[in-house]
Amino acid sequence: MDTTAQHKMETERPEPSDPSEPSAPRLTLSGISKSFPGVRALHDVSLSLYPGQVTALIGENGAGKSTLVKIMTGIYQPDAGTISIDGAAVALHSAHAAFGHGITAIHQETVLFDDLSVAENIFLGHAPRTRFGTIDWRTMRKNAREVLDTMRAGHIDADARLKDLGIANKHLVAVARAMSIDARIVIMDEPTAALSMKEIEELFLLIEFLKSEGKAVLFISHKFDEIYRIADRYTVFRDGEMVGAGLLKDADQGQIVRMMVGRNVDHIFPQRQANIGAPVLSVAGLSHPTEFDDIGFELRKGEILGFYGLVGAGRSEVMQAISGITRTSKGTITLEGKTIAPKSAADSIEAGIVYVPEERGKQGVVIGLPIFQNVSLPSLKRTSKSGMLRLAEEFALARSYTERLDLRASSLSQDVGTLSGGNQQKIVIAKWLATAPKVIILDEPTKGIDIGSKAAVHGFMAELVAQGLSVIMVSSELPEILGMSDRVVVMREGRIAAVHDNKGLDAETLVRTAAGIAA
Repeated sequence: MDTTAQHKMETERPEPSDPSEPSAPRLTLSGISKSFPGVRALHDVSLSLYPGQVTALIGENGAGKSTLVKIMTGIYQPDAGTISIDGAAVALHSAHAAFGHGITAIHQETVLFDDLSVAENIFLGHAPRTRFGTIDWRTMRKNAREVLDTMRAGHIDADARLKDLGIANKHLVAVARAMSIDARIVIMDEPTAALSMKEIEELFLLIEFLKSEGKAVLFISHKFDEIYRIADRYTVFRDGEMVGAGLLKDADQGQIVRMMVGRNVDHIFPQRQANIGAPVLSVAGLSHPTEFDDIGFELRKGEILGFYGLVGAGRSEVMQAISGITRTSKGTITLEGKTIAPKSAADSIEAGIVYVPEERGKQGVVIGLPIFQNVSLPSLKRTSKSGMLRLAEEFALARSYTERLDLRASSLSQDVGTLSGGNQQKIVIAKWLATAPKVIILDEPTKGIDIGSKAAVHGFMAELVAQGLSVIMVSSELPEILGMSDRVVVMREGRIAAVHDNKGLDAETLVRTAAGIAA
């Protein structure tokens, strides 16, 4: 961006446009349908995006949102329907074609390249060139720094390798990539999922800037506070069909939820009578050279122990150490009175500790394998005899856990890669629960999951602890932490800042503790 545009963003908070004012859509999708073998993903759906406005696309997992985004970005081709930009029909035969029409997407799971630098990721496919046709590396790095500075993300080094960044900063690089082209249509798919409150506010300021520049923004989120905070219009999908659209100012949250799920949903966390027993897992003095220091806590039988903290507090890093994924420099881990020193994830699983990761796409599921094989993969001893897999037992195991988690799929033979993000998360949870662990660590268990699916996961968690399983739940969602935890460990800057009993605990106390703000 030029200096004038940057100054405008940093010094002025643009007045939001009046969405009731008539305006021709920038992009229109009409009568779009798409089917896969055994699955009707979309049927006769429509969507309009307007310049200078944000349209929220809302729907449960499996409603067809991801399929529509892939059609808009040229990854999938529709079976029927038309796509128009500024009133003219276009054909988006490839991602390159969509890019050429000014359509860019920031996905829930960041689609970037770990071994390339930040600058290379930002300008991949449209790097500045010298007069000889080679990449102008100096200009590229300079432009990357300018884009990051414009976004107030100047703390990110343009020369750093992407793999050395945390999840939040990777998302900011994805935003920077969108900012680096003259995008007319910006798709944001759960862009705030891994961002701190401060970063979310900065992203919202960025979105307001995009609106002031006349960009048409599609915003996909399951968080209604975000939708009502930033969006002008809404479109609701249910079971692959468009069931409602309009101005957000004319619809309350209850109406939209009823459209989403076809029923009233009051998301109340499950009532349960906690029957907490003796300590199962004890951690003392656990330290890592760079990520965390002197971590100590106890997890009791039948307890849900919540871990809360701002992005970068070290919560996931502690869980990965307990799970044998990373090595610690000192400290002890005791499980049911026996000291364990896991050198790998397999050691922790063998001992009875399993970890459901936050980044399910990279660490959770095996794309290309069917659902039943994903679920049974860590439990092959139970589903095989004399070295031979028993297909019927694999299916029975998978069916038992996926039904309890309300999985939305055409069959257990469906490729897990064709499922929505929320349903993939259910597969990961089912896979590790099938190993019958003593302790299960759930890292952001409902990240990217819709309101109905969240209720299913929370209900299942309550059922598990009632049966005596012990659960550690890492979550950035305050309602989830307060609604599900028996006790809450708050981390700040790699250390435990406080441990709270959940009786009478409020959100303000947690945020103040996590941010280091005195009461």
